[in-house]
Amino acid sequence: MHEMSLAEGVRTIIEDAAATNGFRSVRAVVLEIGELAAVEADALRFCLDVVLADTVAAGAAIEVETVPGAGWCMDCTQTVPMRELHDACPRCGGYRVQATAGREMRVKALEVD
Repeated sequence: MHEMSLAEGVRTIIEDAAATNGFRSVRAVVLEIGELAAVEADALRFCLDVVLADTVAAGAAIEVETVPGAGWCMDCTQTVPMRELHDACPRCGGYRVQATAGREMRVKALEVD
């Protein structure tokens, strides 16, 4: 389950931000997760509950914003929506589509006290 290592990375980001900015508690963590990122949001939430216990973010609300997948089709030279990596282009049916959005995961914001 790679969501546990992702959750540990989020914890490190939160702890570093707390040390740098001096806040004592986190009310909410806002994450952006791409549709093509291969991250199971419910599993990540579970892992975050575990790794954030006994930290400044214990009990924080976890908000997930989904970033739609998109790709550049080299055959029809268009940006097209993507639901899965390696899918055919929905416009021309070609398979030369390179993902341009939706593979990312980042901590977008922290609501702190």
